[in-house]
Amino acid sequence: MVVTTTLQDTSGSLHSTFATRYVRASLPRFNLPEHSVPKEAAYQIINDELMLDGNPRLNLASFVTTWMEPECDKLMAAAMNKNYVDMDEYPVTTELQNRCVNMIAHLFNAPIGDDETAVGVGTVGSSEAIMLAGLAFKRKWQNKRKAEGKPYDKPNIVTGANVQVCWEKFARYFEVELKEVKLTEGYYVMDPHKAVDMVDENTICVAAILGSTLTGEFEDVKLLNHLLTEKNKETGWDTPIHVDAASGGFIAPFLYPELEWDFRLPLVKSINVSGHKYGLVYAGVGWVVWRNKVDLPEELIFHINYLGADQPTFTLNFSKGSSQIIAQYYQFIRLGFEGYKNIMENCMENTKVLSEGIRKTGQFDIVSKEVGVPLVAFSLKDSSRFTVFDISESLRRFGWIIPAYTMPPDAQHIAVLRVVIREDFGRGLAERLLADIKKVLAELDGHASRTTIAHVTATSSPSGTVIKRSVQETQREFTTYLRRLVERKKTSGVC
Repeated sequence: MVVTTTLQDTSGSLHSTFATRYVRASLPRFNLPEHSVPKEAAYQIINDELMLDGNPRLNLASFVTTWMEPECDKLMAAAMNKNYVDMDEYPVTTELQNRCVNMIAHLFNAPIGDDETAVGVGTVGSSEAIMLAGLAFKRKWQNKRKAEGKPYDKPNIVTGANVQVCWEKFARYFEVELKEVKLTEGYYVMDPHKAVDMVDENTICVAAILGSTLTGEFEDVKLLNHLLTEKNKETGWDTPIHVDAASGGFIAPFLYPELEWDFRLPLVKSINVSGHKYGLVYAGVGWVVWRNKVDLPEELIFHINYLGADQPTFTLNFSKGSSQIIAQYYQFIRLGFEGYKNIMENCMENTKVLSEGIRKTGQFDIVSKEVGVPLVAFSLKDSSRFTVFDISESLRRFGWIIPAYTMPPDAQHIAVLRVVIREDFGRGLAERLLADIKKVLAELDGHASRTTIAHVTATSSPSGTVIKRSVQETQREFTTYLRRLVERKKTSGVC
């Protein structure tokens, strides 16, 4: 949910050009209309406004799936009226979720016997999955501390400063200290040695990321497991690992099967993954699986029966749609291991094409790595004439949504652009993007050259000496003056 910041001008009205053939009266923006309108008018009003949204296929900021096959779209549409939580009424949907959990657990090499089922749940996304995994770690740690007669009021999690904001949400909402390993220039993931050094008796887990949001890089979970095992032996602790595989969980098993990051490592107790990223489902589904039943405290599971039979549930929310669960199962049986592997290989090939094209411009350094999530993160070699933020803004003219951002502490002086390569980003789009990047670079180069030519303004100093300023200096001075005016206004207004 996004907290609304829209100014509620109650006098504002909503007009629609085409809908006037159905209704001529304007509609209030922030109040419920007094009367009904024809369904055609309601559709046209909303459709007109939505045309101003960006094109999801050109939104290269997002890891979230923006295309699925029409057959899957039909299945999702047919299931929109099913409330997933009503397991007794929709037992087949529940069964499909259980199959998905087991498929994912096997994909991540969970130690499941022939007569055992995996332990896991479907969630709205990886954010909820991380909350649930974090709560399980916190409760297990608290129970152990209570049994030992030790304080249990100051839990902490150790992770890198490159974590997604949902980890900060978990820490703030559930009163857990987040101990972040700072980044350094050229190394934009968590350093396992520094992470283990920060572990103490109050650490409920160390969170590693398989596919950093910033650069797509996989953190070294195997080294982390080794170092943490040694520390646990020295201290007598049993600090576990959680792997946030939101982006990389559906990539590593298909492209890097020999990479040890999952339940093959003894200290990895839980893993989350986003079905709506490289699981290839539209937004609204994530998964969390645990190594064994003992890793999920029973007291966190609720049992309800007022919807029918006894239903165990471990979620932060209650009601939710069934469509994404069904879509995930469709993708699993439709594609199989071979299909996922082919798609991920194709994504990586397109990533290499785009990366090489960006490198050949001669103006960028590639920050992302070859092994990881299929994305290209790149920074300007020279930001004195224009910045990555200028490039990002200019590319919007062509419809491209490409984020520009600074790295977290202590590498915040590095600013990068990032292009996420999804299944629906083909070679043709990659070539089109490269052409548009070159156009933007040429335009910005030309603009920078024009503003730095020896045009000067002259002002007189108190001594009568003429001081020459470049256009750039004059613009900078004027901008500073305007900012001061704005700041003065802010002090007398409401934030």
